[in-house]
Amino acid sequence: MTWVLALGFGAVIGVLLGLLGGGGSILAVPALVFGLGLGIEQAIPISLIVVGVASAVGALPKVRAHQVQWRLAAVFAATGIPATFAGSAVGRLLPEQALLTGFAVVMVVAGVRMLADRGDTGTACSTQGSGIDWRRCASRAVPAGLVVGFLTGLFGVGGGFLIIPALVLMLGVEMPVAVGTSLVIIVANSAAGLVSHLSSTNIDWTITAAFAGTAIAGSLIAGHLGTRSDTGRLQRWFAYLVFAVAAYVLVDVVALR
Repeated sequence: MTWVLALGFGAVIGVLLGLLGGGGSILAVPALVFGLGLGIEQAIPISLIVVGVASAVGALPKVRAHQVQWRLAAVFAATGIPATFAGSAVGRLLPEQALLTGFAVVMVVAGVRMLADRGDTGTACSTQGSGIDWRRCASRAVPAGLVVGFLTGLFGVGGGFLIIPALVLMLGVEMPVAVGTSLVIIVANSAAGLVSHLSSTNIDWTITAAFAGTAIAGSLIAGHLGTRSDTGRLQRWFAYLVFAVAAYVLVDVVALR
């Protein structure tokens, strides 16, 4: 029965990823913890697998279309991967209630980001053709990479809701390139986070395969249908859903105290 629920939750999250181009993975941990009854120490590595694999699938067409800024992705990964291991280490020291509370806060931040998104492109760093003056932008990219990597290791989130605005608004990257670059960064950070968690927990591979399989399928199908949808409206409703789930997590944590 558990793997059937995993199929359903994976499909829902995959559809959200396909329609919105990101953000849906932030529901993976709550779905695994509250929907499937897993402990957060098991949910985080499974979430990292789902996020990493789904992002890798999504990144392939971006790579073929040359919509990845590899040098900038390398800066984010070089700072984010060590921070991912640090986040994992901190997470092992915190009680589950503290992790869930922190995760709820991250969800609220993600929801606010979705509601505030207007698709604007910043001019913090000058672009050069399809590239970017990444040396000039290093002072902004390094702190952003550290924050995203730490959250990936701590909570098992991809961090796209932070990477995209950092690339677009802080670094002036055009949206198509920002999306492709973000997906590559998420793959690198998720892989590092998974390695850092493997030694401390046992992964239920049946649930993982069901969850990841339907998430990828749902994402691909919804991605083809997404052009017919009102993305702005979907993003707003999804933000409200994220707020509701965050409230549920907080109420559950308070009830357990």
